[in-house]
Amino acid sequence: MKHLLSIILSLHFFTLSLFGVDATLKIEKDVEHRSRIALLDGSSVKNPRVFDILLSDLKISGHFIPDTTHHKGDITGKFISPALKSQEYVLKYSMNQHSGSKLLIRLLKASDGTQVFKKSYAVPSKAKMPFLLHKAINDVNNVLKYPDISWINRYVVYAVYTTPGRSEIRLADYTMTYKKTIIKGGLNLFPKWADAQQRAIYYTSYKELIPTLYKLNIYNGSKQKIASSQGMMVCSDVSKNGSKILLTMAPEGQADIFEMNVASKSKKRVTKFKGIDVNGRYIDNESRIVFISNRLGYPNVFKKSINSAATSQVVYRGRNNNACDAHGDKIVYSSRESNNAFGNNTFNLYLATSGRSSTRPITTMGTNQFPRFSTDGSIILYLKQKGYSTSIGYINLKSSQSLLFPFNDKKVQSIDW
Repeated sequence: MKHLLSIILSLHFFTLSLFGVDATLKIEKDVEHRSRIALLDGSSVKNPRVFDILLSDLKISGHFIPDTTHHKGDITGKFISPALKSQEYVLKYSMNQHSGSKLLIRLLKASDGTQVFKKSYAVPSKAKMPFLLHKAINDVNNVLKYPDISWINRYVVYAVYTTPGRSEIRLADYTMTYKKTIIKGGLNLFPKWADAQQRAIYYTSYKELIPTLYKLNIYNGSKQKIASSQGMMVCSDVSKNGSKILLTMAPEGQADIFEMNVASKSKKRVTKFKGIDVNGRYIDNESRIVFISNRLGYPNVFKKSINSAATSQVVYRGRNNNACDAHGDKIVYSSRESNNAFGNNTFNLYLATSGRSSTRPITTMGTNQFPRFSTDGSIILYLKQKGYSTSIGYINLKSSQSLLFPFNDKKVQSIDW
């Protein structure tokens, strides 16, 4: 069991240990449909982190060209400084954290100071301040009738190793400014959101004699045992309505992918290979899955129908494609570009489409791992490490905007959002 687990962990979720310099591949895009916008801080106590988060939200949305200067001034009137007249909009804001977190925003037309939108936000927690900022930018985006960016309001859930044989599962906002531990004690791995509303997660506990999958309500703490299996037990994907989940199990010593009906607990075997099949993800309206398999003698991306035995290769480049995610017919995977046993290895991310053989790189250098699509498929989250520090990165596939945030946490085992 321990040997199998070590193989699966290295294949299914490559633990980040080495890092190279990153540069995302730039894709040219017309900017006529983006709005030029400036931020004006009217807080009595200025907090550079508030400005940085608002700026990041505007950038990664792909719908704005934000002024990167931290402007300060009064937010009550309609006066617009001549220096900001070149903008289309000015977003005036005030953050107060004397008791909890309170945010006031006013969106004005830069040309004449006409107010377009005004709203106040409040939460009793100072720590949850980032979510007020994300909600505000999401609202501004909606008022200006841009495509939905509600993914910025979502939690990220991830597992980190703390000491040998022990781990913790944590929640964070997408910038990793807010962090909260929700599971600790023992070895708890592979957190996966159980529903679109992010009320519960699935995770694997190695506290018992055999790996056991649990479902945890993150709001009331109630926990339900879902399944257990010798060798391996991981929930890798959840159907849109939450009624079915994909599991990696190894009841006969080799890892295969199963589909479980959550209500009845009945399982259907989807792959049957005398090797390793892991990391199943729904594609093509959940009629097929993509997964990682070593059936060619090295890890690569394959797909198959849930109800038939036919299996086909998805990726025809690279000889170590060890992690993937899917959204609709889009597939993102991580590919090892070098083979250095004693030094840095380069891992890049590639974008593919189900039914087509072509792929395109979305990073060009460095170590890039754990790719995850946003709920709308427009953004890819990924992780990278340099020396002992890890960063969390985001790539907007439509606008080519990319961001990196310092991670400053323990070694990541897996992540989901």
